[in-house]
Amino acid sequence: MVVSAPLVFEYEAVLSRPEHLDAAGASLEDVGRFLDAICGFSDWSQPTWLWRPQLRDPGDEMVLEAAFSGQATIVTFNVRDFVLASRFGVAVVTPRQLWQEK
Repeated sequence: MVVSAPLVFEYEAVLSRPEHLDAAGASLEDVGRFLDAICGFSDWSQPTWLWRPQLRDPGDEMVLEAAFSGQATIVTFNVRDFVLASRFGVAVVTPRQLWQEK
């Protein structure tokens, strides 16, 4: 897994939304522990430039930047949100596709 500082902050913001905490039965402390774990085993990417805007959703830009800089594949249920990733040589697959490759 590849992350960047902006991506981790985005994860924290999304996971800390009250509706997500309620749905998961989680607390802010749980989110912190989860992110600490992700940060501990992930490879860190430091994007050297920004291409914005490239994607329909501005929140997805940092995902593309981290994947490109970290030479990683994007794994998402929203493949169509990343149709332009191939322009940068970044593969995009669903979790099912990733699972079936292994």
